[in-house]
Amino acid sequence: MKKDTMTKAFLICSLALATLNSAATAQSIDSIPDHNTFTISSTYVNEPRVINVRVPPSYITGSDSLPVLYMPDGGVNEDFPHIANTLAELISSKRIPPIILVGIDNTERRRDLTGPTNNAEDKEIAPVVGGSADFRDFIEKELVAEIDGIYRTTDKRGIIGESLAGLFVVETLLLRPELFDFYIAMDPSLWWNDMDMVKTAPEYLAKFPAKPIRFWFAGSSVQEETPFISNLSGALELTAPKTLVWQYSDEPNETHATIFRATKEKALVWVLGGEK
Repeated sequence: MKKDTMTKAFLICSLALATLNSAATAQSIDSIPDHNTFTISSTYVNEPRVINVRVPPSYITGSDSLPVLYMPDGGVNEDFPHIANTLAELISSKRIPPIILVGIDNTERRRDLTGPTNNAEDKEIAPVVGGSADFRDFIEKELVAEIDGIYRTTDKRGIIGESLAGLFVVETLLLRPELFDFYIAMDPSLWWNDMDMVKTAPEYLAKFPAKPIRFWFAGSSVQEETPFISNLSGALELTAPKTLVWQYSDEPNETHATIFRATKEKALVWVLGGEK
């Protein structure tokens, strides 16, 4: 077996294990907080999607409009409970301002969170891949409008994700940076499509909008993943515009399965608390 094939096989196994571990952990230790759930029919992904929303106590007792954090992998058996509970703790301790959490339940995760690829091995991870553009249109043109219509929201919003969801976060940052004000990506799967997002990052950064954007990302100890992530850090060092404030956190003591929970607090405090 060639080295590249072995590396790709390892990364695909890591994705599967991380997904299983996340679901198992959510079911075993994370209490599901009070939240609202509704279904939205999408013309972009051509299916109904289940949406979970958690508002902080101040939203219920007050009248202020709040920013919104969107999250792929946002089902109650996925990452929604632990992110919702962490936000509640950070808000209660006044480490971050109040914010609304919107979790998007998965249907075809590997379809929605990956862009097009010319790599034959990438195409083997699921029956259908490369649907990120449609998923992004669903968020921008259907879900955001729905959330803004139901809840009192400001025009400030962000997105958080890990692994393939982290890839989607980075892809959105580069292709549609104006969509969100802050971005968080843990162990993004930047190996996708032969590291195309890293290779083309300078091209997209050169066309970045004038609006201020914050970007926090982290890489774990996974040797087959970390070089791609650190290469993105290098590209940002050389070509990031002044409007993009970014922070890379190297996490050599964390694995692909542990990095989300290990780094979520400092990521949220950095992007929402205004740390530099």
